[in-house]
Amino acid sequence: MSDQTKADYVDDVEVDDDWDSHPSDDELAEAVENLEASGFEVEVVEDAEAALDALVDEIPAGASVMNGHSTTLEEVGFDEFLHGDDHDWENLAAEVWSIDDDEERDAARRDAQAADYFLGSVNGIAREDGALVAADLSGSRVGAYPFAAKNLLLVAGVNKVVEDVEAARERLHEYAYAFENERAQEAYGVESYPSKELVYRQEGTEGRTTVVLVEETLGY
Repeated sequence: MSDQTKADYVDDVEVDDDWDSHPSDDELAEAVENLEASGFEVEVVEDAEAALDALVDEIPAGASVMNGHSTTLEEVGFDEFLHGDDHDWENLAAEVWSIDDDEERDAARRDAQAADYFLGSVNGIAREDGALVAADLSGSRVGAYPFAAKNLLLVAGVNKVVEDVEAARERLHEYAYAFENERAQEAYGVESYPSKELVYRQEGTEGRTTVVLVEETLGY
C-alpha cells in the first residue's frame, strides 16, 4: 500500500495540464443534473475537509468498510481516518492487509468487494452523459463498483469533470494513467495499465451509489 500523492509524481510525468481544468458553474450544474438523472446520488462540497465529513456521515456504525486505492481518498484524509479509532466500523482493509499469505489475502480482497460500503474514486466524469469512467490493472477497485458492493461512495475533484464519455476515457488514458504508472512502479515495482476499464452509465438501485464532488483539484 502507498500513501504517496499526485505531487510525488508531477516532475516525472509529462501530461497536458488542461486535463485538470475546472468546469464552469453551469457545467458543474449540468454534470450534477445528468449524474442524478442516471441514478447517482450527488453531493457537492467545498473542500477536502468537507468531503471527509460527507463520506464519514454516509457510513453507519457497525458497517463493514473497504476501499480501493485512491489518491483522492488519501488527499481528503479518508485512509488515515479509516485506520484510526474515531469510528465504529469493521475495517476490512486492515484485515486484508494484515494477511501474509498471498492466496489468502487475494481471497479476502475478493470477499471485501462485497463490503457494506466500498469507497474509491473515478478517473473521469462525463457531464453530458451523466456517466463515470474508471479503470485499474487488476480490477480490485472497479470490480466492486457495478454490483459487488452493497453501497458505493465515490469521491472526486471537479477537475475530473469533462464533456462526455469519449473525453473521460481520453482523460483516463492520456492523463490519469501516466500518474498511476509512476505510482505503481514506486509502490509495487511494476508498471500499471488500464486493463479493466469501466464506463458506469447508470445506477439502477436507488441510493446505492453516491458521488461526492469536491470543488478542488484532487487526485488524477
